[in-house]
Amino acid sequence: MSFSYHIRTIRPDEIHIPIEWARDVGWNPGLYDAECHYPVDPDGWFCAEHEDEILGVGVATNYDNTFSFGGFYIVKEPFRHHGIGWDIFSAMLRHVGDRNFGGDGVYEMQDKYHDKIGLQFAYRNIRWQGIGNGTDQPDLVFATDVPFDSLLQYDTAHFPVQREVFLKNWIKQPEGTALVKIDNKEQINGYGVIRKCYEGYKIGPIFANSPAIADELFDGLTATISGEMVFFDTPEPNSAAVRMAQKRSMTQVFGTARMYTKKMPSLPLDEIFGVTTFELG
Repeated sequence: MSFSYHIRTIRPDEIHIPIEWARDVGWNPGLYDAECHYPVDPDGWFCAEHEDEILGVGVATNYDNTFSFGGFYIVKEPFRHHGIGWDIFSAMLRHVGDRNFGGDGVYEMQDKYHDKIGLQFAYRNIRWQGIGNGTDQPDLVFATDVPFDSLLQYDTAHFPVQREVFLKNWIKQPEGTALVKIDNKEQINGYGVIRKCYEGYKIGPIFANSPAIADELFDGLTATISGEMVFFDTPEPNSAAVRMAQKRSMTQVFGTARMYTKKMPSLPLDEIFGVTTFELG
């Protein structure tokens, strides 16, 4: 097969394409993931195009001058093994520049990502599947009812860099719920988000000061979607997070290798119970 194509940025009216392709390959993204992520860094959304047909996509979100995260890297089946994927990834890497670049890759691709891009393995993430059967938690409040600057500060303590634009969108997305745990001094001790996906719902993130608070957030979030299918992505090094899923009889259905081009960010993994997303950090 021989044909010409070019790499360009994805237009605002095309941001649904990577989301739909991710659904088609079984990644089950959130219905509003594109609307939440695209405003962070529109110049990081790439595609390969041939005669008005999009052949592949990839996203590299530059959160600031030091950190970027990649995802939604997909080439249509008939056009694989022709260099298209590498050309998309090369455009992503040029966009990333000298930033630390992170991603969640499937296990079997670790060596390739290491050899071609220099990504270094950090730890595994595990996806769990179950049924939402939580109960209302009266001590939790809606994220929109707490000062945003305080929530941003708490989020930044659990993510490599500040992500103000993303967080504003994430906690207000349609068909989603964001809950916060506050102590008697009005300090945030944890927060979590649940969002509608093509199949069921996903929880992410859950950041919490203790396993007990994480449990409370999980139950409060799943109480909003009782009886529905729910997915929960946990960092494997956080054994308390893994136990949260196991004690709820959730089934392990998928996993990724979290990788970075530079040193693994210094984060309190024991307070990260649920990953925000596999695709964009």
